[in-house]
Amino acid sequence: MAIDILKFFNNSGNYNKLVGDDYLFIEYKCPIDVENFKVWTDTPILSYIISGKKDWTAIEGSYQFREGDAVFLKKGVYNTKQYFDEEYCTLIFFLTENFIRRFIKTYKETIKIKNHDENENQIYPLDVQDSLKSLFMSVFNYMNQINEIPKELVEIKFNELLYNIILNPKNKNLTNFFLSLEQVDKTDLNTVMMKNFYSDLSLEEFARLSGRSLSTFKRDFKNYYNQTPGKWLNNKRLEYAKTLLENSELNINDICWECGFKNTSHFNRSFKEKYKLPPNQFRKETMIT
Repeated sequence: MAIDILKFFNNSGNYNKLVGDDYLFIEYKCPIDVENFKVWTDTPILSYIISGKKDWTAIEGSYQFREGDAVFLKKGVYNTKQYFDEEYCTLIFFLTENFIRRFIKTYKETIKIKNHDENENQIYPLDVQDSLKSLFMSVFNYMNQINEIPKELVEIKFNELLYNIILNPKNKNLTNFFLSLEQVDKTDLNTVMMKNFYSDLSLEEFARLSGRSLSTFKRDFKNYYNQTPGKWLNNKRLEYAKTLLENSELNINDICWECGFKNTSHFNRSFKEKYKLPPNQFRKETMIT
C-alpha cells in the first residue's frame, strides 16, 4: 500500500517542520533499517540530500540521488529504495502548485523566462551549484538555530529557491513544468491516470492527485473516458499485467503488486475473466507459442 507522504509528515511529531499556507518544510532523517517504500504525494516535493543515498522510481525510470544532489518530484506515485550504508538525511520542501503558479505569474516578466519544449517527466534531477546549495543550507541552519521562523522570511527563501532553479539553464525541463502551471488550474486527468494507474490508490486519492473533489473527479472521468474510474483502472491494470507476464520474469505475486491489485486472488480472478486463462497458464501458453 502506498504511503501518503504528506499526511505521514503532518501526523508525525518526530521531525522538524514548518507549515505555511502553501508549503511545508521538513528536515527528515530516515532510520537506517527502513529500506523500501511505495509513496505518493498530491503536493510537489523539492528535496536536497544532506547525507546517504536513495532511489526514486516513477513510470519513466529510476534515479539514484546522493549527498549534495537535489531533485524535484511532481505529484504522483513513486517507489523508493533506501540503502544501509549510512543514515539518509534530507531537506524536503512541499510546494503546492498554487505557490509555484503565483511565483511564475508574479515574476515571469522580471526574470524573462523563455518557453521550452514540453516534457512529461515525473522526476527532475537538479543542477546544484554553490548558490543553490547555500540556499538549502541557510534554511537548514534556521531550522536548527531557532524555534520559529517568521512566515515572511520563509516565503522569501522559497521564492529564492525557485529563482535560483529557474535562472539555471540546466534546469530548463523543470522550468518548463513551472511555466505549464501558469496555463492551467486543473491537472490534466489523462496524465494523472496514465502515470499512476498501476498504484493501489483509492478513488479519493486519485481525485486529490488530479486536484479535484471526488464528485468532480468522477464526473470529469466519465466525460473523458466514457466509463467509470473503477472499470477503467481494472482494465488498465490487467493490460499492464499481461505485458509483464509476456515480457518479464516477475512472479505472479510481484506482478499483482506492481499492477496495483491488493491481493492475488482478486488479480487471478479478474485476469481470467478478461483473458480466459489464469495468469500462470497464460504465461505458459505465451511461452509455448
